Amino acid sequence: MRRTHRAAAAALAAIASVGLVTACSTGDDAVAQNQSNQFVSPGGKLDIDYPVGERKAAGRVSAPDLLTGETIDLDQFAGDVVVINVWASWCAPCRKEFTELEATYQATKDKGVAFLGLDFRDSKSNAQDFFADNKVSYRSMFDYGGATIAALGVPVGAVPTTIILDRQHRPAKVFLKAITEQSLTEAVLDVAAEEPAPTAKRPE
Repeated sequence: MRRTHRAAAAALAAIASVGLVTACSTGDDAVAQNQSNQFVSPGGKLDIDYPVGERKAAGRVSAPDLLTGETIDLDQFAGDVVVINVWASWCAPCRKEFTELEATYQATKDKGVAFLGLDFRDSKSNAQDFFADNKVSYRSMFDYGGATIAALGVPVGAVPTTIILDRQHRPAKVFLKAITEQSLTEAVLDVAAEEPAPTAKRPE
């Protein structure tokens, strides 16, 4: 009888664990999105590198600023490496990851690197509170429906996901998982070193 109870407890724990992972995949639309394969990682890979010769430019990336409502357009960051982090206030790993992202942003922003959040499948008011509470110093787009994610042309298998665009705004690296400061900083500096940053910087 004890063995039966232990087995049942283990099964329930496994189910609960799967439930937590699913809840942090794509919010309340996880099942529907997975059925369409829009958010399934290729070959189960969590880290994706796009060789320079195989990169394709992202589409029109444009969305309202989460806090001000003003339009954020990728063209505003001409010549910059752009790091885009897909996040949501309901995603527990995002809370820890924001500290890592902020540290990398501060360490690389003077090297022609810009950071943008991309809030997905989220309550705008909850997201605004979350962004303020975490004292994030870079801007975030609000993209409930995922149109901006689709324009990037990369798989997004989970929230959080981080995409590094090169200076021509082509996806260079994708991390379909939470990422550490060290790993992200190394990846960003690798992409930033591919081409020199423009000497004439755009006004802040």
